[in-house]
Amino acid sequence: MVRNAFAGAGLALILVVQSSAAQKLVEPPRLLDDIKFLTDDRLQGRATGSAGADSAATYLARRFSEVGLQPAAGGWFQSFSVARDAPSARAKPGLLGKNVIGILPGRDPVLRNQTVILGAHYDHLGLGGFGSLDPDSTGQVHNGADDNASGIAALIQVAARLAASPPARTVVFIAFSGEELGLLGSAHYVQEPIYPLAGTLAMINLDMVGRLRAGRLIVYGAKTAKEFPALLDSLNWYAGLDLKAQGDGYGPSDQSSFYAAKRPVLHLFTDLHEDYHRTTDDWDKINVDGLKRVADFALGLVTALANRRAPLAFVDVPASLPVQTSTTAATSPGYGAYLGTVPDLAGAPGGVRLVGVRAGSPAEKAGLRGDDIITKIGANETPDLQAMTEALRSYRPGETVEIVVRRGTAVTTLRATLGTRGG
Repeated sequence: MVRNAFAGAGLALILVVQSSAAQKLVEPPRLLDDIKFLTDDRLQGRATGSAGADSAATYLARRFSEVGLQPAAGGWFQSFSVARDAPSARAKPGLLGKNVIGILPGRDPVLRNQTVILGAHYDHLGLGGFGSLDPDSTGQVHNGADDNASGIAALIQVAARLAASPPARTVVFIAFSGEELGLLGSAHYVQEPIYPLAGTLAMINLDMVGRLRAGRLIVYGAKTAKEFPALLDSLNWYAGLDLKAQGDGYGPSDQSSFYAAKRPVLHLFTDLHEDYHRTTDDWDKINVDGLKRVADFALGLVTALANRRAPLAFVDVPASLPVQTSTTAATSPGYGAYLGTVPDLAGAPGGVRLVGVRAGSPAEKAGLRGDDIITKIGANETPDLQAMTEALRSYRPGETVEIVVRRGTAVTTLRATLGTRGG
């Protein structure tokens, strides 16, 4: 265990947690109150573009203001429209999603121009249907307490406590919409950031953090910056969690949008459970004490990063085994033959546009890259992500296949030898 390599980070955590004077400036919110509001049946499951989601967004803007955050120049909301060619079966063209963004300006006159992002998505499955794992549940409210009212409650908790003693860098708190439709809100933010992404030190994602069991916390993206393993180890020396750090920054949650833009990322996650994407994921099953522990850990993480003097060293991590949560099995190893592409889930412009490829993957070895549009795999046309998934299912690991891609106005054919799970 590397306990002293990031001693400054551990000290920052102690100072934040133990400074009772700072804590009295802003009373931390009660986690369960925020979760109960977001999971009330009247919000109808917070599906992107619904009246319930709009009510949730309005509530979150008020909560951000109450805990001491500031709106961006354009206000609390960053709106985006679901594209007509969005590949998700749940995405209806013309729906309006709203990211809710709160800003805590940094105290250092130089470093305040750089940012750390803490994000969590607030949308869920609405009235079920596609994406629900409950049979015959269409028309029933899916409240999504763990997925992801838990992450939002922790985000507000961190904002309230950090506002009492702002760090050197500016911290941007984002409640994303459209995650369940394919990371649409985070993809939109990456395309239209409030602060330049080049000045974003890291993005921390809170998604499904309300079911801590036996102290076990999974952290994805632990190898996306050279400094992360020592930082996580140092913070956990004080937190005492059963920390399971894993490397890859890609995965079916909002941190993927930032990792594709070459930003270091971490995703905190307390693992899947029997209520995932079911009508039974409700507030009374949240482990409140466990959620507080995760929020404390996130607070220490953001504090250490936002006060760090030096930049982080980004690492393009070779593919590993990402968690299977809400979106795209086609992007992960083990779903048919493995290619290792990372699709742009916000649209399908006559094919599958890529935001990147996994390091060391068959896609990278074949010469595929971000901004390529895959139009054909072997004999199979790939007008959208579903077609691409079906095309890959028709091949076995080890087979070589021709892939037709569009790059700007040029069309080229590449040959890829498909891999297997973890390959």
